[in-house]
Amino acid sequence: MIEKTFEESLKSLEELVKELESGNVALEDAINKYTEAMALAKNCSDKLNAATEKVNKILASDGELKDFDVKED
Repeated sequence: MIEKTFEESLKSLEELVKELESGNVALEDAINKYTEAMALAKNCSDKLNAATEKVNKILASDGELKDFDVKED
């Protein structure tokens, strides 16, 4: 299975939520869609957490990744 990008996962999640909110989904289908939606939400959350970690790091002059620290005067 090919892993979806964040954007693809978010779009799929939005579509599933719309379907579930419509109320026109059989119970068994709703359970399956809810399960899929939760997996997509976790995937999105994991990708956001990973991106946040990367953004919070800065490449130091010695080539090592270090935590970014904002120094206030």
